Formats: sequence, C-alpha cells, structure tokens
Amino acid sequence: MNEIYQAIRKFLQYRFSLHDDNAEEADTIESIRKNVEFKGANLWTLIFAIFIASIGLNVNSTAVIIGAMLISPLMGPIMGVGLGIGINDFELVKKAIRNLSIATVISIATSTLYFWITPLHNVSSELLSRTTPSIWDVFIAGFGGLAGVIAATRKEKSNTIPGVAIATALMPPLCTAGYGLATGNLYFFVGALYLYFINSVFICVATYLIIRYLNFHQKEFEDKAYEKKVRKYILIIVLVTAAPSVYLAYRIVDHSIFENNAQAFIDKELNYDNTQVISRNFRYSNTKGKEIDLLLLGDELDTTEIASLKKKMGKYKLENAKLKIRQGLNAKNEMDISQIRTSILEAVYKNDSTKKNSNKPLAINLPIPDLGNELKTLYPNLVSYSIHNTRFMRLDTSMTDTLTLAVVKFDRNMSVPERSRLQQWLKTRIKADSLKLIITN
Repeated sequence: MNEIYQAIRKFLQYRFSLHDDNAEEADTIESIRKNVEFKGANLWTLIFAIFIASIGLNVNSTAVIIGAMLISPLMGPIMGVGLGIGINDFELVKKAIRNLSIATVISIATSTLYFWITPLHNVSSELLSRTTPSIWDVFIAGFGGLAGVIAATRKEKSNTIPGVAIATALMPPLCTAGYGLATGNLYFFVGALYLYFINSVFICVATYLIIRYLNFHQKEFEDKAYEKKVRKYILIIVLVTAAPSVYLAYRIVDHSIFENNAQAFIDKELNYDNTQVISRNFRYSNTKGKEIDLLLLGDELDTTEIASLKKKMGKYKLENAKLKIRQGLNAKNEMDISQIRTSILEAVYKNDSTKKNSNKPLAINLPIPDLGNELKTLYPNLVSYSIHNTRFMRLDTSMTDTLTLAVVKFDRNMSVPERSRLQQWLKTRIKADSLKLIITN
C-alpha cells in the first residue's frame, strides 16, 4: 500500500511540480518589479492602448479590443502588489499600488477624452458586456492570474502573459468607465469599475498564492519593531483588499445560482398547455430580497394552482424568493404597461384561436434576448418593457405576417429624437425586419 502511495506521489510531483523549470528568484522579482513602474514608454504605450481599446468598443470590434489588450502593460503593477505581499516587501506594495492608481486614472481620463470627442455615441454590445460582472469574471480573473504568475516565474518566457491580458480584460472596463463619465452614465461608470476591481484583486491574490507556494524568501528587517509594523500593514492591506472581493464574489455566485434555479423552476413547473410565460424578470436586491416576476398569457391560474407553485419553489432552493404572477387584465388601480401588453397579445391569441377553430394555444416564436440590463443601463428612468413577435392578418391579401412589438414605460416624457434612437437601437439589437415601438408614461 505504501509503495502505491509513493508511486502516485512521485507521478504527481513529476507532472505538476512548479520547481523544476522556474527561473531564479531574483530574476523573477526583478522582472516583475521592472514592469511595476509607469513612466516614459510604458505610460505612452498604455495611453495608445486605451485609445485603441476605446475605438474597438465604440465600433464594436472584438479584434481591435484584443489587439489593445495585447499591448497593454496593466498587468505589471497588479502582479507587483501580489509579489510585494508575498515577499513581505512593503515598499514594493506601496509603489505598485501608487503606479496602479496612476495608470487607472490616466486610463479613465484618456477614454473619457476619446468618448467625449467621438461623433459615435451608440452603445455597443462590447460596451454593455463590461458593466455587469458575473461569476465567470471571477473565475477568469483567478485562473488567469494563476496562469500569468506561473508564466512570469519560468526560465523560458511564453505567450501566456499576453493571453492572460486578453482573458482577464483589464482595459475594456476602464474604457467603459470613461464612456460612463463622458456621457454622464453613472451605471456604466460604477459597473465597469466594479468589474475592473474584481479582475485586479483576483489577479493580485493569485500572484500572492503562487509566490508563497514557490517559497520565495520573505524580506527581513534589522529593526524587528519596523518589521512587525510592516507585517501589520501588509496584513491590513490583504484584508482590506480581499474581504470586499470575497463578499462580491459570494454575491455574484449567489445571484447566478438564484437565476439558474428560477429558470429551472419556470421551465419545469410552469409548463401548461393553454398558458404561456411571456415575460420573466428575476430581481436580486440586498434590501428587497429575491423576486420572480412572471407575466402569463392564456388561461388564468387560480389561487390553488399559484399556491401549489409556491410550495414547489422549495425543491429549487427558492424558498426565500417571492413569486409574483401577473395575468389577465385584472387591474387594481390604473392599467400599466404589463396590462397593455397582455391585452394586445390576448387579442392576437383569441383571433388566431377563432380563425383555426382550435383550442390549442398560439405558438408565438420568441427569439428575443433579455435586454433588461442593457435598457436599464441606457435608460435609467425605464420602468418596464416588453418585446414580442406578434402574428397578424393582412386583410388585403388574407396572409399572415409577423411584427415585432416593443412596449416600454418611462417615468418621464421622451423626446422625438430619443424615441427614434431607441426604436433604431432595438431594431438593430434584436435584428428585427420591422418593429413597432409604443412608449407610455
């Protein structure tokens, strides 16, 4: 038994050891330390890379964004923070944080300048994707950071670090933050900085873990009191940096799990012959808790059926979530946007059912993506929305046709140019041949 254990251990050490081909410790530290400083060529490279990335985001070009990330030097100070914490070098930590702060401010200022002077102000999908971090961003930053620091400690350098720069995407969030400042969109600015913060922290933590695994020598001081003070400051920095990231990571994971469970609950439990779920919204809030908001079309569910659905939520770990079901035109106060939408779709439903003399529900194709986050980011005063493909009969030709109907509600009046821009953006975003926009207040 002991021989088998030793054989497995030897195999694992041979295959997974990071000590065989690692560079000299001094060379690795010097290499990372050299890339911490932002001045001269490094600084100009960063500025030009920010301009390139901003243009790529502006014209929605993934290739241009990747090119900008390849030449970006932002990884240097982030890895420098992790290295400094790992080897107990407080001066390196301070230098790296100072240079990272300078690089961040200059990057945001550069992208703000570009988006302020550019004639193109349409929001692309590349920009929007940098405003809402997900659990995958946490994993990418963590694994990317591990790959990056392992590559930095090897004798033979590879193309791993440029690949990490692309995967972890440090520059696009900074450019998106600049766009938020240039356009006065606080959601863009905060969301993008949030993503940048997550990426930076987890790359830093990954660097620290590998440095400690490789047993880099920690800095010692002749003055033991000063050494104790430095260790205390480093511990405070680690806790202050890591604690928010752990909390943010937990929130992201919990949010993703909630949405996946809610989706599974709807798909399996609300599968009726004569009732369709035509709108689903998942709300995740620190103050209001979790809520599943559904709009149904077709035969209305009675109170017994709704109570049964609520009982089944526990099977999907949704016992703490609130289920809100809206159906029909049972208005309690004034008719809102959801009821307008329901009335339109019910009319189409009944018309088609009468024409075919069939009790089967209307088969409405709904290849419409969830645009809730995008619309809320673009229009903070948005209250609710609905986008659906509707079949209608042409009386002149007796043929059926399809129209994409978008009904949105705002808490203020929209100008004619704003309405036109919104209609054009929706039509382009969902690739609709024809789109009818209805705006209510």
